[in-house]
This record gives sequence, C-alpha cells and structure tokens, in this order.
Amino acid sequence: MSEPAPSNLSGNQRRKLRSAARFFAVQALFQMEATGQTADVIAREFADFRFGERFEDYEMAEADLGHFRKVVDAAVNWQAKIDQMTDRALVAKWPIARIDPTLRALFRAAGAELLDPATPPKVAIVEYVQVAEAFFPDAKEPRFVNAVLDHMAREARPEAF
Repeated sequence: MSEPAPSNLSGNQRRKLRSAARFFAVQALFQMEATGQTADVIAREFADFRFGERFEDYEMAEADLGHFRKVVDAAVNWQAKIDQMTDRALVAKWPIARIDPTLRALFRAAGAELLDPATPPKVAIVEYVQVAEAFFPDAKEPRFVNAVLDHMAREARPEAF
C-alpha cells in the first residue's frame, strides 16, 4: 500500500505525488458513483492496486495516499455543498446531474480542495485543469473546467481573489 509523501522528498517530488493523488481521486469518485462502492473500499483498491500499477507498456504513477484520502473523503463529506456550488457555476440548463460523470467527479474533487484553506484556490484550479486535459485531450472541456472552477473558487474563497 502506498503511504503519504515522505517529508524527505524534494518539493517537486511531493508536488508530483500530490498531482497524481488528484488524478486518482477523480477516478475514484467516478468509480464510486458508477459502482455504488464506498469511499473506504475504493480508496483501499486504489492504494493496493492502482498506485504504481504496471502494464506491459505503461506504469501508473505513485501518489500521495494521505492527500488522495483527504480529497476523496472531503468530496464525499461535502458533496451536497460542492454540488450546489457547481450548479451555481454551470449554465442554468445544465445542472450537475446532466454533465459528463468524469467532469462531475472532477468538480467534486476540486470542490473539496477549494473548500480546504490549506490549498490555494489558484493551485487547485491549475491542477484540476491539468486533470481535465489528461481525461479530455484535444477537447474543449479543460477551458470549461477552468471557467467553472474559477467561479466556484470565487464563491468558496472570495478572500483569495
């Protein structure tokens, strides 16, 4: 099982592990919605099997387990508040229930971090736009994600702007 990022890592190494944790958190939240499994079951599966998973021609990244759990748990615990914040950032005819489930998972993970005073809102926005780029290369979704997250961040943490 992967552990939280050790304190002896460089700042760049810790950032990479945290970025990977965000990517995996979006996947985990998507999987929870699709399968109905609990956060604990999914988190255990990711920690035991997904982080650092090796395929014939590809290896998944290691991730900061502590940050992964923090994001997933906060997204689950604050889901109603995050969904309401997301709804207010979306066009009226497109409530969160109508958007792509991957984007819904992304907004929930990002919303969890936007509500966390330890994460600067601009960092959360940049990181989750990069996650959107990974899931939707060559598409318009990253720009959409940027706009929605900017709106959510200004609502959640107006003092940061």
